[in-house]
Formats: sequence, C-alpha cells, structure tokens
Amino acid sequence: MKKTVIETDRLYLREMDTDDFEALYAVLADRENMRYYKNQFAEENVKGWIEWCMNCYRDYGFGLWAVCLKENDEMIGDCGLSMQDIDGKLLPEIGFHIRRDLHHKGYAKEAAAAVRDWTFNKRDFQALYSYCSSDNIASYKTAEAIGMHFEKEYTDKYGSLHHVSMISREDWRKNYG
Repeated sequence: MKKTVIETDRLYLREMDTDDFEALYAVLADRENMRYYKNQFAEENVKGWIEWCMNCYRDYGFGLWAVCLKENDEMIGDCGLSMQDIDGKLLPEIGFHIRRDLHHKGYAKEAAAAVRDWTFNKRDFQALYSYCSSDNIASYKTAEAIGMHFEKEYTDKYGSLHHVSMISREDWRKNYG
C-alpha cells in the first residue's frame, strides 16, 4: 500500500514509486505542459524524477508526492515540498505539476495549499517558497492564491529569469494557521 501523506476534499497526496511512471510521464513529457522548463522530459528523465522523489522521502521525510483524485484514484500530477537552490540558497519550495487536460479546476491550488499547511504544521521552516520561470504566470498566480507574495526575481546560471514567491510562518499563522 502506498503511503498517503495529505488528504483534501477532492485529492490525496501519496508517496510516488516506479509504478507511477506512465501517469507522471503524461504530465512531465507533455511539451506544452512543461514549456517553461529548459529541457523536455524523456522517459529516462521521468524515471530519474521518480527516483529523486523517492530519495527525498528517505533523506528529508518529504518530497514531491503523487496527486490523486479521490473519486477514482487516478494520479493527475505531483505536488509537494523539496529543497531547491533558489538564487544560491537551499530553500524549502512548494512545487506542482498537474496534467494539462485538468488545468483550471483548482487542483494545483488545492494540493499546494495542503502542502503549505502540512509543512507549517509538521516542519520548523520559517518560510516557504515557490519559484518558476518569470513567464510562467499561471504558476506564480497559483502561489499567490495560497497566500504567497512576490519576493524577488533572479537570473540563474543559465541566463533564465525566475520569479520567486514566499510566505512566512507568521503570515501563514495570521491567515491560515
């Protein structure tokens, strides 16, 4: 049985494993869905992504989890917490990817808000971040929808401009905790 970590009204987030390849491939190998990523995801990249997630569970006790619909147990993407290099600092980041045919249904927001709450309830981070390409308006609007605000923009070592959103524990406590 795969370990469920978080439940919401419509979703549950659980640990991923290699059995999730096909469902995750449908999300990450979709050129339009991943247009803000520098490289396209081939089969080996998706397998590596799952392995990285599984290593994160072991090393940190969290990672990007499979996002599944409660109504039919279908995996529709991933969402979770990972440690990311954001402008040269290793920071806790909420990330999410939802299958393109299910965009605009609130699944990313619902999952990300649940991860935000889980993190502030279960971990001692003083702030959470989300970052994306500065062109990825939908992604940073999702971050804003869960209470994050614009923190800064920075250019990475490859010359790509990134938008960084953040929510502090104090702001979360005032508004959601």
